[in-house]
Amino acid sequence: MGDTEIKLPEDFFNRMNTVLGSSFPDFIDSLKSESPTSIRLNPHKKNKLSGKPVPWCSTGLYLDTRPVFTLDPSFHGGAYYVQEASSMFLEQVFIQLGLGSQPLRILDLSAAPGGKSTHIASLMHKDSLLVANEVIRSRASILAENIAKWGVGNVVVTNNDPEDFNRLPGFFDVLVVDAPCSGEGLFRKDPDAITEWSVHNVQLCAKRQRRILNDSWSCLKTNGLLVYCTCTYNSLENEENIQWLSEQHEAESIPLHIDSDWGIEKVIFKNITGYRFFPHKLPGEGFFISVIRKTENQEEIRIKSKRKLVQPHQRISEELNQWIRHPENFVLTTHHEVISIINKNILEEHSLLLDTLHVVSIGTKLASVKGQKLIPEHELALSVELNSQHFLAQELSFEQAIHYLRKETVVLPEYKKGYTLATYQSIPLGWMHVLDNRVNNLYPKALRIRMKAE
Repeated sequence: MGDTEIKLPEDFFNRMNTVLGSSFPDFIDSLKSESPTSIRLNPHKKNKLSGKPVPWCSTGLYLDTRPVFTLDPSFHGGAYYVQEASSMFLEQVFIQLGLGSQPLRILDLSAAPGGKSTHIASLMHKDSLLVANEVIRSRASILAENIAKWGVGNVVVTNNDPEDFNRLPGFFDVLVVDAPCSGEGLFRKDPDAITEWSVHNVQLCAKRQRRILNDSWSCLKTNGLLVYCTCTYNSLENEENIQWLSEQHEAESIPLHIDSDWGIEKVIFKNITGYRFFPHKLPGEGFFISVIRKTENQEEIRIKSKRKLVQPHQRISEELNQWIRHPENFVLTTHHEVISIINKNILEEHSLLLDTLHVVSIGTKLASVKGQKLIPEHELALSVELNSQHFLAQELSFEQAIHYLRKETVVLPEYKKGYTLATYQSIPLGWMHVLDNRVNNLYPKALRIRMKAE
């Protein structure tokens, strides 16, 4: 926004003035300033990006300028995720509570477009299961694309209402609820959030958040953790909601350590401890997060599924086992002539989810079967399990990579025939099929970029 004036709703202005007191002018000034640009690196992929570290996230970086991410091939290869810095604080929950040290079942209830889910996928144990859910079908498709781009395979993308998870009582160890909210913390980035704000809308959001929390509570097991967060400031949508939940059910608040230099405000409301992020106190947008442990007794679902996964012919299995780095850790399964891998240690959980929920994507697609041929799938190129040594690879220049991502013809001065990985700065982008007299660009049409390079 720069130095332009910002017109805030009167009720919001008066409330924040009362809450912040002498620091209120600094808050107003922060809303007139440009939002910091931050990204989170994919620890499983090569990166050449640099910037100032986000203090509460080991892979978070602030960038000096905001590049055109659409025209960065490494972005499309899943080398990093563009994410607001405050929300990266989720990493502290995982680190401080040891959630990455053991296999867990984790539900990200409102996961699109995928910022927190890709972060969790980087933090969780290699045998953990993450269910990334999105209630809106079109957004669930975008979520699945971003999960595939990130390349970590133990993620199941679902498209369900929160109440549908009542079918899985006591199934999850961790429940992350990034609740739909009034968006007060987004005023600097999204002017529409200002025009849509009202006291009435805040009250509606709070009621909807309570309904979401109540509807999904039973899927969390005894001693399981609820991580609740919003991008808003008011207590009604934040600590008051969590206090309400703890009064409806048996739960205890879990405090976290925050460094005094980080600028994060600790909030204590009755029995609840939370953490609030203000843009005038730290380089980030408005955010709130709180963690509670479920202490009441919760009956748990028994994992028993009659579904039998169809496995490919032994000859095909032997070939595909060479396509991935650790075939001993996975089971191959066939669905509609597409062969995928699923972590064998969470195979029964996958079967239960297929029986219980509307699943958008599951496992990692390796290949499609066309007659006697195996054609590598796009997801395999982006997967961290890809055995790149098994395939031909062609390093592309920036110009070639942009042509490739636009699904245009790529001219190669020298090449070998066969299915070939297209890479940029050693990061796989997808597949090409090199023939005698042409190169077939296999980049998915639905993902192609339309922006012209300058």
